[in-house]
Amino acid sequence: MNKLRFAVRKFDPFEQALEKCWSAYQQLYPSNVEMEFVPLDLEQLTEAFFEKQGLQNGDWDIVHINTDWIARAYESKGLRVLNDLIAQNPPEDYDHAWPDSLTNLQQFEDRIYGLPFHDGPECLVVRRDLFENKDEQTRFQELHGKPLKVPTTWEEFLTVADFFTRPEENLYGTVFAGYPDGHNAVFDFCIQLWSRGGELTDGDKVVQLNQPVAAEALDFYRALFQNQSGLHPQSAAYESVQAGQAFARGEVAMMVNWFGFASWAQIDEGSAVRGKVDIAPIPSKPGQMSPSLNVYWLYAIAQGSQHAALAYDFIRFAVSKENDKQLTLAGGVGCRYSTWQDEEINQSIPFYNKLAALHETAHTLPRLANWTQIAHIIDETVTNAVRSSQSSLSLLTEAQEKINKWI
Repeated sequence: MNKLRFAVRKFDPFEQALEKCWSAYQQLYPSNVEMEFVPLDLEQLTEAFFEKQGLQNGDWDIVHINTDWIARAYESKGLRVLNDLIAQNPPEDYDHAWPDSLTNLQQFEDRIYGLPFHDGPECLVVRRDLFENKDEQTRFQELHGKPLKVPTTWEEFLTVADFFTRPEENLYGTVFAGYPDGHNAVFDFCIQLWSRGGELTDGDKVVQLNQPVAAEALDFYRALFQNQSGLHPQSAAYESVQAGQAFARGEVAMMVNWFGFASWAQIDEGSAVRGKVDIAPIPSKPGQMSPSLNVYWLYAIAQGSQHAALAYDFIRFAVSKENDKQLTLAGGVGCRYSTWQDEEINQSIPFYNKLAALHETAHTLPRLANWTQIAHIIDETVTNAVRSSQSSLSLLTEAQEKINKWI
């Protein structure tokens, strides 16, 4: 009996959508093939793929891999090239299915190593019911002498976060995912940098941290955690999924997080804020453009798989218009244009049609095989900033010295 093993990004909506997708596939193409979905957290995925060499040794057939790791997988020859499989049997509406921003990062020298699974650039996620509440608006006006509105600058963000923080009601102004896993704090630092007009890359330096604008960004982030004003008390222990869950439980007024957590909280039956969610551009320094970050997840086939043709056939089925839509209705974020424009989706999630605008201002991280190591250095720097009084520029200079050994 054939058996496919699928390393899945651990998240209930992903797992539920994939189980339904496999059932639909089996109904359409009956067989004795079994599918084993193995949900794994971020650190478990990287360990399984790279430290344990699971991409090469046959541990996995299908994998969820994000674009942060795609260069490492490419350089270690860990993924199957899909060009020939796509040419023989392309996904539905292949040439017009996705924007370039969801197809570029997985291509190397015209070779394709994955198909889009889940997207949703970072944005400001807000409780619409709180911001539109007349009593809240009156109270804010009386306290601050100006109308309550969704913040567009970081100064406004801090004011609004402080206003909505009411520990006695288990309500906090915002939540950040500060758990040191080499991802969330890195993303937050980059957003702080970009929202102040800075760039991670400087000239021929792929990563340049020891610059004044980066120190300003790190100062802001560390102050959030050290002052704790307006911040959910579990922020230092939460990764992005847990932060999204706190928002869905109604514990948070607004957060900078992935679009997917906004759509999930909007439609999930267990969400305390169901039907009360909206998104907005991420705040920025006055005069600077609001940034976003585009890191997306792919379906890919492990190089060591003995069932590449079967694995691809399921992936091709999973990325169809209908299944992309069903992933969205389950709480993920479909990647196809057809999903973004779908009438039913936009009735359930009225802000879904804002996805295209987020892509227009979305940055991407450097596509480096050693990005994981560099990200952990940045992550360690952010963690040290939160926990110490050492100057931000000094911490960033030390980090740059470490990074220079990798680039």
